[in-house]
Amino acid sequence: MKNVTDSFVSLGHWPSAGSFGFNTDIFSTNLINLSVVLGVLIFFGKGVLSDLLDNRKRRILNTIRNSEELRGGAIEQLEKARARLRKVEMEADQFRVNGYSEIERERLNLINSTSKTLEQLENYKNETIQFEQQRAINQVRQRVFQQALRGALGTLNSCLNNELHLRTISANIGMLGSMKEITD
Repeated sequence: MKNVTDSFVSLGHWPSAGSFGFNTDIFSTNLINLSVVLGVLIFFGKGVLSDLLDNRKRRILNTIRNSEELRGGAIEQLEKARARLRKVEMEADQFRVNGYSEIERERLNLINSTSKTLEQLENYKNETIQFEQQRAINQVRQRVFQQALRGALGTLNSCLNNELHLRTISANIGMLGSMKEITD
């Protein structure tokens, strides 16, 4: 530290008789050079440094403002997306409920149509059974009638003469004709 103070003291005591020489003390020369360079930089560089710092400050502020605007836009888009999501979820729930009710309605319609078809088939079956029973009854009646007629004819043939026999045959043929018309 003594050398530093000595260098400042020696500046004031330079001989005025024009000798020129090199100062070989590194500490004293560096301090002088640094103080001169810093002084010049501060004096001339203050405006440039101030402009650079102002430009940097403006860019940072613009970046912050742009970021805030982008953030606001992103928040707005997020709210819109959330509103769309809620709307789509409500529509999906409505479609789901409508789908379930439509499926239930279709199931009931299918059950009803199947039961009607089964009822119709049962009616057709019953009608067919009644028709076949009636046909069988008619065939049995016809056979019974034919057998009764044969028996009566046999009895009549044995008991009647030719003239009475012919009149009875004609009457029976007439009755058979009228019965055939009734059954047809």
